[in-house]
Amino acid sequence: MNFQTARLLAARGARVVVAARRKDRLDAVVADIAASGGTARAYALDVTDKTQVEAAVASVVADIGRLDVLVNNAGLMPIRPMSEVNTDEWDQMIDVNLKGVLYGIAAALPRFLAQESGRIIILSAVAGIKMFAPGGTVYSGTRFAVSAISEGLRQEVGDQIRVTSIEPGAADINLKHGMFGTTSDTVLDFYKQAILASSVVRAIAFAIEQPENVDINAIVLRPTSQQL
Repeated sequence: MNFQTARLLAARGARVVVAARRKDRLDAVVADIAASGGTARAYALDVTDKTQVEAAVASVVADIGRLDVLVNNAGLMPIRPMSEVNTDEWDQMIDVNLKGVLYGIAAALPRFLAQESGRIIILSAVAGIKMFAPGGTVYSGTRFAVSAISEGLRQEVGDQIRVTSIEPGAADINLKHGMFGTTSDTVLDFYKQAILASSVVRAIAFAIEQPENVDINAIVLRPTSQQL
């Protein structure tokens, strides 16, 4: 979904940067955007490594001149009961879903404060406002934490920096395709009602494109048939 977001924002005139672990895929997106007349750059990045996150943001500022929007989009969603006590998965979710967001904020926020403007978009989930259990308890825990961080950050710096939490329900985004765990089949059945990723991308663009005196704090979107 981060690639779809990059394509849409580039088509609307933004200079975009994509960052992820697989540089070959990033380069293909950059080439696609360039072929369509847009401007994009790519940086290899592991969001669980705060040194890499800081270096990537520093490179963006050095190469482009400034950073105006940060979209925190990485996520993992292992689905299994807590009774299986898979602490390795718990650690992975905390590292990616929670620390990855914090490292992005840590790298971007001082620069936004220095320029007295900026937007931070955080991809959370409906599971961050309503418990997703059984199977998604720890996942929900990381998303609840991210939603709290988003709101707390807004209260702290909202006079200069706009902060938005995007909270999709069942959506056909990368998170779904990377799902695993002993109860993932049940959840994949739940995802048969999923809305298109483009719906989430439009929500991100909507938050970014608001005038300076408008702060979209949170956007919750889900299929019309979804109860959770």
